[in-house]
Amino acid sequence: MTIKEMLEKRAGLASQARSILDKAEQEKREPLAEERKQFDDIMKDVASLKVDADNEQRLQDTEKELATSKGRETDLERTDGKKEEKAEMKMCELRKNVCGDVRSFMPEGEYATDEYRKAFNSYLLSGEARALQKDSGPAGGYLSAPQQFMAELIQAVDDQTFMRMLARVLPPLQTAESLGAPSLDNDPADPTWTGELLTGSEDSTMTFGKRELQPQPLAQSIKVSKTLLRRSAIGADSIVRNRLSYKIGIVQENGFLNGSGANEPLGIFTASDNGIGTGRDVSTGNDETSIKFDGLKSAKYKLKPQYRNRAGWIFHTDAVSQISKLKDGEGRYIWQASVVAGDPDRILNLPVYESQYAPNTFTTGLYVGVLGDFSNYWIVDSLAATIQVLVELYAATNQNGYISRSETDGMPVLAEAFSRVKLG
Repeated sequence: MTIKEMLEKRAGLASQARSILDKAEQEKREPLAEERKQFDDIMKDVASLKVDADNEQRLQDTEKELATSKGRETDLERTDGKKEEKAEMKMCELRKNVCGDVRSFMPEGEYATDEYRKAFNSYLLSGEARALQKDSGPAGGYLSAPQQFMAELIQAVDDQTFMRMLARVLPPLQTAESLGAPSLDNDPADPTWTGELLTGSEDSTMTFGKRELQPQPLAQSIKVSKTLLRRSAIGADSIVRNRLSYKIGIVQENGFLNGSGANEPLGIFTASDNGIGTGRDVSTGNDETSIKFDGLKSAKYKLKPQYRNRAGWIFHTDAVSQISKLKDGEGRYIWQASVVAGDPDRILNLPVYESQYAPNTFTTGLYVGVLGDFSNYWIVDSLAATIQVLVELYAATNQNGYISRSETDGMPVLAEAFSRVKLG
């Protein structure tokens, strides 16, 4: 399915979902339980198609980039001392093989049996494994995938991460352990009308403070059988590298949203005088268990126009599903589906970003979303995400070691640039 077809299908599903609510409204009744379930199911498909369209757009952009450059090739040491050529296959080449003559690089024999396919299915559902090896199915043997699962494995959908895109990412620290930025915590008081030769009252309210970011280490290690790396039909080295990088990304993303600030980033959804205090919480207009139109308006206009014009929402998918049912005073839905791949949907004419790490417990007194100018969330690294391959350390056990590391911190630096949506 092309990107255009995905977006057209998404628009049709959104219209179908709205017709369910419109029918109940026209009949002057609340939607039935069956109708609510049908609506929620359709909205899940709407969200999934958005992710698929955006991922396809990124994949096509990457393929164009690779087609005009030499790309990067990684050689792995074979156990016999020879180098394995092109262990990390370029994405465009892999996709061509997957969509074309898959048999040219697919395993045959035992891997084509129904028993093997069932075992591979089980592995896909069992989560990650450590000390991956070729002769143990649950520990990575099933990476030598049966033919019909090859493309599905490569194109698996990941949780979206976008905070680095929205936030202000500062230049990495080179020698210092932390980054300090002075802050104007309180303006001077208003001047007073006075006489020509007088100086007015002395001000004592203007105060300065400091925001300090100190990158914290994040690391993970894994061991992979050299035999698996050499024989895997889908490039186990690439998969290990990609998954370790992805894991760094989502842990950082969760920290930017929910981190406590103690040896980790300070999150947007964490009430703190060092970041966003409770004075920026907005519950007016919402009820105890759900988000309401008036509550979203209150949150929007809590921000000054200078921030509001650059602001965006962050909600969990469950919250977006709830909001997509709301209408304004003239009967228009306040959630608007994007019709361009890569562009976010909009709520009250402001972009909305869906995160699986945003709060989704709808109970009185809890946060359920945030609106903000995210350029006022700062991120600094002292060590960009890196993956080190240890070829010799585990040679006695016929394994390569992989260690992923990063050092990162993040925090909101200006509270008034944000308003948090809270249930009443």
